[in-house]
Amino acid sequence: MRLAFSLLGIVVATLLTVAMLFTPGWVRPPIISTQSGYRGTGQEQLISAQNKRILEAANALPAPIDPASPSGERATSAYKNVKVLTDLSTDEFNRLMVAITQWVSPDQGCGYCHTDDLADDGVYTKIVSRRMIEMTRDLNKDWTSHVGDVGVTCYTCHRGQPVPKNVWYENPGPRHAGGMAAHNYGFGHPSTSNGTTALPVDPFTPYLLGDDNIRVVGKTALPTTQGASIQRTEQSYSLMMHMSQALGVNCTFCHNSRSFLDWSQSSPQRTAAWNGLQMIRALNAVYLETLKPLYPANRLGPLGDSPKANCGTCHQGVSKPLYGQSMLQDFPELGGKAAR
Repeated sequence: MRLAFSLLGIVVATLLTVAMLFTPGWVRPPIISTQSGYRGTGQEQLISAQNKRILEAANALPAPIDPASPSGERATSAYKNVKVLTDLSTDEFNRLMVAITQWVSPDQGCGYCHTDDLADDGVYTKIVSRRMIEMTRDLNKDWTSHVGDVGVTCYTCHRGQPVPKNVWYENPGPRHAGGMAAHNYGFGHPSTSNGTTALPVDPFTPYLLGDDNIRVVGKTALPTTQGASIQRTEQSYSLMMHMSQALGVNCTFCHNSRSFLDWSQSSPQRTAAWNGLQMIRALNAVYLETLKPLYPANRLGPLGDSPKANCGTCHQGVSKPLYGQSMLQDFPELGGKAAR
């Protein structure tokens, strides 16, 4: 009898182990813990060793390209219709074109943006690329409050794809009744935009294109003014879920859970995140949304808007894009004139 119970216990333990291994969402140990805030506050980030290896492989840098001399013939002398990279030598210009092809269109090659006449602006992707180079230089020169000295290159977002993996469009949400019937703003429809939660499916339009205030926590024990609506509060939390998923972190990466509102108890990353939100708003409004007239219909969203950036566009699952490895130091051509 005792032997039978022992065998039964082994069978049950084996079945439970197998069930855990094949249960969605179950993470295989070991779990790596990293302190991200003040000691003793529980501000720690957790990741499995397996997921860490996957992310490290996905964030490996591309093969390096030999540097080019900034002296010699200017690109504006060697080529026609150079409108942005006017400060580069011919060697620097050619090197950057090779790099951009490697980063953005390795399968399509130069023909993704150019015809046989390299000066021709008849291909819409060339005009878009020119504007993206301006945006990259702007980010590296004027948005160091978020990108720091690490900076960004085309590879930060594109990773070998003509269209970055993580872009967003205005989302009309599921169909809803008209007239006086309530609009639930996509509530109850888990998606990648809201961190697979039941929160609204479009937290981006009001906060990453518009200038709505995301603060929903009151500053006093009892309300003194009319606060945020329930719908706006849900959208705010949906954006926070997106940020958490995009950076591969939890809420305590930026906030101290004893007081989400208090900046003095928050980690320094909260300031970087705030600057990042301002940066994304600016680049979406100034650069990405204004490109809409250039795109063919198949590149526009369901409401006819152009692809735009969110936190996941650069971060792609890690708190620092490419784990903080800087490519900008090897590509001063993208740092703007101030970096030269």
